[in-house]
Amino acid sequence: MLPLSVLDLSFVNAGATPADALQDSLALARHVDGLGYHRYWLAEHHALASVASPAPEIMIGQIAAATRHLRVGSGGIMLPNHAPLMVAERFKLLEALFPGRIDLGLGRAPGTDGITARALRRREAPSEGDDFLDRLQELLLWGGGGFPPGHPFGTITVMPAGVPLPPVFLLGSSDYSGALSARIGCGFAFAQHFGSSDAAEVLRAYRRQFQPSRLGERPHAILALAAVCAETDAEAERLAMSARLATLRRERGAYGPIPSLAEAENYPYTESDRLRMERGRARLHVGSPETLRAKLAALAEAAEADEIMIVSSIHDQAARRRSYMLIAEAWGLSVRPDLGDRSG
Repeated sequence: MLPLSVLDLSFVNAGATPADALQDSLALARHVDGLGYHRYWLAEHHALASVASPAPEIMIGQIAAATRHLRVGSGGIMLPNHAPLMVAERFKLLEALFPGRIDLGLGRAPGTDGITARALRRREAPSEGDDFLDRLQELLLWGGGGFPPGHPFGTITVMPAGVPLPPVFLLGSSDYSGALSARIGCGFAFAQHFGSSDAAEVLRAYRRQFQPSRLGERPHAILALAAVCAETDAEAERLAMSARLATLRRERGAYGPIPSLAEAENYPYTESDRLRMERGRARLHVGSPETLRAKLAALAEAAEADEIMIVSSIHDQAARRRSYMLIAEAWGLSVRPDLGDRSG
């Protein structure tokens, strides 16, 4: 079976604090490390009451230190918010501390609203239009020491010297990032949990168009999706009500904490609400271990994915950890007994 990985947004739950959410991320990482998951990626969002971590590079260091086997990375660093040199420095530093365990996932979006994006970049010279490609090229030059002769940046040493930039992945929810990933020869992660494009079509196109480079000799396609698992289909549907209500609210611009199950069960849904949630079912995969195993395997086969990455916004943390455990067992992951009890 394909490797399974985790995407963690450090969701804030109703009745808890953002600090609690960060501790929940550490606990979940230790849990899935023992279950045989392959990667653990952290996202960058700003000024959202629903997401606790705006700094994945800090969380990466904490989680890598708290685990032993997981690759840990960014899903992703929102490159428009950062000077490429700082990204190169921080991820070379992480690679030096945790050699062979760090990934650098990069996104084009700001990860926030327009006003906050301006605040994040207010000391930079204004740029006209989308400068993602310029920033990406500069970052790769910092990583490979390839500035042309006479370029002023050619005299700068990126510390720690002698440490490679971790493997680069581009993130996307459309075919743009897939095509760009193929052209520069790096990994690609498609966000099926909020993308509007067809995941199978985009990932297959990335594989067909891939051009080997110093970033990668072969394509690596990650299918990122949202899932909720419980012992039965009915219980999984019940647990998923919190995520469905949170999504409904986000579509209306309300980025609050993940509602409790009691709040979701007692919410006064209108007929329009129920229709919207029904239309969103394709983006949230729900069911028993057997149901989810069949769903995920079919999605991965259709997309020719090399890996599946799961995000899960279950309000109850014990149920969330158990969801990942049930999926791991159904998928046939190898438990790592050296990491202690992972009963969830």
